[in-house]
Amino acid sequence: MNPIAGIFLIMLGSIGAASFYVPFKKVKNWAWESYWISQGLFAWIIIPWIFAFIFIPQGELFPILREAPSSAKLMAMFFGILWGFGGLTFGLSIRYLGIALGQSIALGLCAAFGTLIPPIVAGENLFATSSGILTVIGVAITVAGIAIIGYAGSLKSSEMSEEEKRAAVKEFALKKGILIAVFAGLMSACFNFGFEAGKPIEKVALDHGTNPLFQKNPTLIFILLGGFITNLLYCGYLNIRNKTWKDYTTVSSQVFINNLFFTFLAGLLWFLQFHFFGMGSSKLPSNMAVFGWSILMALNIAISNIWGILLSEWKGVRRKTITILILGIVVLILSTFIVKLG
Repeated sequence: MNPIAGIFLIMLGSIGAASFYVPFKKVKNWAWESYWISQGLFAWIIIPWIFAFIFIPQGELFPILREAPSSAKLMAMFFGILWGFGGLTFGLSIRYLGIALGQSIALGLCAAFGTLIPPIVAGENLFATSSGILTVIGVAITVAGIAIIGYAGSLKSSEMSEEEKRAAVKEFALKKGILIAVFAGLMSACFNFGFEAGKPIEKVALDHGTNPLFQKNPTLIFILLGGFITNLLYCGYLNIRNKTWKDYTTVSSQVFINNLFFTFLAGLLWFLQFHFFGMGSSKLPSNMAVFGWSILMALNIAISNIWGILLSEWKGVRRKTITILILGIVVLILSTFIVKLG
């Protein structure tokens, strides 16, 4: 076990996750629902299979999928469907709040619930052991960092004019965005529940000689299939209601290829968070494994806020507000390493 290497691998995934929304800025003449499901097709259907074929021993993937318990596969897909509501509204939270504030609120709640609920459901008393107490402290520090960033976001909202808000985030809507982000955070935690449900699949993968670094890849196929179903139904509904299904046929071939490239790039960046999370969590000792989810979410938030600064989402606010934002980012980063105190 190598905790430092594990955290580094998770950080690589966080860079992809926090950056995945950036390529959308290059998409032209497509409605949100059109480019969202396009990246979803790549991130949740195509890429999981490609990575599984690459990183699972040759010829072993289909036997693993056949031998894995049906209950584990169905539960992983079920939690994927629930996560799909979180992933769907997660995109909407960024649409209305921007990359920095939207990801901070949604991922912060996702970190807290995704880390704490699985051991509680399993009947563990987190206050009975030092590692359990450390987990609670780590999550509490994560939430504190989120609260600080959220406060910076409220200051930003009061300091910027409506014109400045719209310039930074075209469809900025604070109240609607916060409500959506809260729901997104709650439902997105189901992704980690899917990993918990998929542990029997991981065992079968290991029995077939899979490198522990990649043992979660078969589980991802089922979780992400569930999430894709949810998003496909909603985006398909919007395509029909808003008549945006024409997006795929009315743009020029050059624009179509451009949009596919950037939505597929977004999908690849998004998927990398869970590929590297699986690798990183395999490097964490058992007393740290439950904290891996919180590490991923905290790093996602920190890096997404850095992107928010680079993309001028905080342009026009006072230095004090930026200082509070940076303080929140620092607290989040520190929360990922608090586990080392154990």
